[in-house]
Amino acid sequence: MAISTLDVRGSRVTDADRVLTKDALAFVERLHREFGARRDTLLAAREQRWNALKAGGTLDFLPETAKIRSAEWSVAPVPQDLEVRKVEITGPTDRKMVINALNSGASVYMADFEDANTPTWENMVSGQANLVDAIERTISFANPDGKKYTLDRETATLVVRPRGWHLPEKHLVVDGKPIAGAFMDFGLYFFHNARRLLDRGTAPYFYLAKTESHLEARLWNDVFNFAQDALGIPRGTIKATVLIEVVTAAFEMEEILYELRDHSGGLNAGRWDYIFSVIKKFHQRSDYLLPDRIQVTMTVPFMRAYTELLVKTCHKRGALALGGMAAYIPSRRDPVVNEQALAKVREDKVREATDGFDGTWVAHPDLVGTAMTEFDRVLGTKRNQLDKQRPDVHVGAAQLLDIRVPGGTITDQGVRNNVSVGIQYIASWLRGTGAAAINNLMEDAATSEIARSQVWQWVHNGASIAGGPRITPDLVRKVEAEELEKIRAAVGDAFYRDGRYDQAAKLFERVALSKDFVEFLTLPAYELID
Repeated sequence: MAISTLDVRGSRVTDADRVLTKDALAFVERLHREFGARRDTLLAAREQRWNALKAGGTLDFLPETAKIRSAEWSVAPVPQDLEVRKVEITGPTDRKMVINALNSGASVYMADFEDANTPTWENMVSGQANLVDAIERTISFANPDGKKYTLDRETATLVVRPRGWHLPEKHLVVDGKPIAGAFMDFGLYFFHNARRLLDRGTAPYFYLAKTESHLEARLWNDVFNFAQDALGIPRGTIKATVLIEVVTAAFEMEEILYELRDHSGGLNAGRWDYIFSVIKKFHQRSDYLLPDRIQVTMTVPFMRAYTELLVKTCHKRGALALGGMAAYIPSRRDPVVNEQALAKVREDKVREATDGFDGTWVAHPDLVGTAMTEFDRVLGTKRNQLDKQRPDVHVGAAQLLDIRVPGGTITDQGVRNNVSVGIQYIASWLRGTGAAAINNLMEDAATSEIARSQVWQWVHNGASIAGGPRITPDLVRKVEAEELEKIRAAVGDAFYRDGRYDQAAKLFERVALSKDFVEFLTLPAYELID
């Protein structure tokens, strides 16, 4: 394979020699040169579609793909180690997390290069090395207190989430232009591990983030075929699960499955990003105002419609349907908080299992048992629920866009929570940690996006706190100052000073109070990290 002409602009980091080999970089460059222009075209198409919604347009199922929706077809079956996905645990690719997640008792561990990860150069390179070591079963980690972590005999099935199409990798440049982070994450993992995985009786499995259309899924399918052909891997070996976490994709679920039918691992209801996408796509519309995010539950009309349609669509086509994230963090010191969290998780997972989902997500190892119990209760000895069809579900465009939240209000606490969580999460992200436990919830980029986008939506649409004042930029800045003082008191002056909180507050203002809606907060945030 030719030596790559990629310009590597990252500093020399741990594991670079074995991850950023000449052949691996050449493979990544081939992906960029073959598909980079198509990726750019699709991102431009996203912008055009968004502009149409800003101008008052709406969404509906695509007339040009009606034949796909009415035809008889099924996705290819998944390998045996991907048939059982009752509980999937997600998290970044740092060494300790990889070990704990694989040992957690979950069916699947989704190793995340996207929302639960800060894309520092060190994180992206070392994360790839950690996954190689995990596949080789040589991975270990020693705590400063001497405790050592190694892999158990039985581990979860490994699935990797590359960055979405919108995110660049500024440390890898071709012809003066950063490549897509997706090409780096997918390319390096596939190049180094495809054969390793096959030799161990498994295969390269992926989650695809932020997909907005079936044409974006088609691009991924073409990338998969190209990559498999380049390395002599049979086509159809890769299996990829698409996160339906953007409202436009909810109208193209069947088409997305069709495009990936030889490579499909199913669909997942990415609930937090989905809520964010509804706010973002209709951010200028006062008729799309949402109340406090804690009130936007999975039982409100538009969330119920989208998840039920997902199960029906997947099982109609022989594809697995995966439920959403339980973000609660159990408290080992407060039994009351702990039981409240577990009760909410149980309720959520009972509903998903009963609806026909084949599995679900959790953010913490202590939730695996609770979620697994509820899916075992419904599934019994079955490996999944592909046989459960949902002919009772009838969802149209009106139901998918019914954003009413019965009894929903905007409260002072809701505003404060969005400001505080938004700043605390951004500070954590800037420090290099993309999954942060805040107020007994695991926050990632998706939940932080909800926090800042709600503030933007409320301010720009003239919303008011229930029984209180209008939400203005001045009110948000006043709340921000008060919440920063609470944070300072909680973490101490020294950590506050070194923890990038002031920088996080400035960035929060930039993405929550700007004149124009910033598409993703991670894009300006990426400018502030190495």
